[in-house]
Amino acid sequence: MVRTVSCKRLGDHQHIFANKSLQSYAAAMAEPSITPTPHQLRALAHPVRLRLLGLLRMDGPATATSLATRLGLNSGATSYHLRQLAQHGFVVDDAERGNGRERWWQAAHTTTYTETTQAGTEDADSEDAFLQSAVVVWNEWLQRAMEERSVLPQPWRAASTFSDWNHRLTPAKAQRVIDALTEVLEEVDDEADDADARHVVFQVAAYVRPGQDLG
Repeated sequence: MVRTVSCKRLGDHQHIFANKSLQSYAAAMAEPSITPTPHQLRALAHPVRLRLLGLLRMDGPATATSLATRLGLNSGATSYHLRQLAQHGFVVDDAERGNGRERWWQAAHTTTYTETTQAGTEDADSEDAFLQSAVVVWNEWLQRAMEERSVLPQPWRAASTFSDWNHRLTPAKAQRVIDALTEVLEEVDDEADDADARHVVFQVAAYVRPGQDLG
C-alpha cells in the first residue's frame, strides 16, 4: 500500500492499495475496506502516510521504529504520521503485540476506495490531492523495480513487464476496458503456500493523454 500499492476502477469507485496476499492477517481485520470522507482523504494525501499504510497492509503490524528504519525516517516523524493515520481511522493499535515500552500498529483495512467526484468541487480537490500523493508513491515503486531489475533471477525478469498501449476511445469504451482489467486482477488467487511466490505489483493507470483538446 500499500498494496500493496495498486489502483483499480470498479464502476464509479477507485480501488486503492488493495492487498490480498496476507490472507490470515486480512481475515483478522475488523473491516475489509474503507471509503474515506473528503476530510479523511485529505489526511491521507501525504506520500509518507501512504508508504506507511502500504507497508502495514502488505507486511502486517509493525512499530514506528521499525517502519522509520525501513523508510529512512526518524521515529518521531513516523510516530506523528501514524497518529494522524489513526486519528482518521486508517490504522489501529495491535493490542496483542503492544506493550508499555513500544506501540505496535496495524492497518484497519485491506483496501481503500474513493468515489469519483465532479470536477471543480471540494470533494474533487480532496480526491485529486490524494491521487497526486498516490502517483508519487507508485512512481517510486516503478523506479525501484527498474533499479533492482539487473539483479533479478531470470524467471522474474521474464515475468516482469513495463508496457503501455495508446488507443483512441470514447469514455464509455475506456471504462469497459478498465472494468475488464480490474475483473481479471480481482480474480487472481495468491499462491501464499508456494515457496517460490513473491509479492508482485500490478499497477493499472488509464488516463486521457495530456495536452489534447477535450472541448
